Amino acid sequence: MAKSPNAFRTISEAAEAVGAPQHVLRFWETKFPFVMPVKRAGGRRFYRPHDIVVLKAIRRLLHDEGLTIKGVQRLHKEQGLTRLAAYGDADAAFSMDAQPGASPAPSTEPVSSTSGRSERELRGILADLESARARMDAVLAG
Repeated sequence: MAKSPNAFRTISEAAEAVGAPQHVLRFWETKFPFVMPVKRAGGRRFYRPHDIVVLKAIRRLLHDEGLTIKGVQRLHKEQGLTRLAAYGDADAAFSMDAQPGASPAPSTEPVSSTSGRSERELRGILADLESARARMDAVLAG
């Protein structure tokens, strides 16, 4: 039975999907802080679908496009993770700029009057979502 497209992948499955050896994936974790697979007890790595997209982008940029590690780091710094991931999957429709555990940058734009919600309500919802994310991260890490 095949895994769901949204299922987590082991390092061997990720290496096969990306087209790079396992030790290279572990090396990229040390060079690219935005490559962060979920680590379970005993250090086993599990890669989410967006991790695979990012790894494919890194492989393409390094091997096919000829960028250096510093070049990929600079591209990430200047254009963000979503733009970088487009090199791995142009159809990646999810946002990957938010790092686990990071708070989003406060917006300087006013809340749209068409949203029907006040800024206070939206900030409350955001706080609830951040709290839920922190609980989920704790469960996945444990």
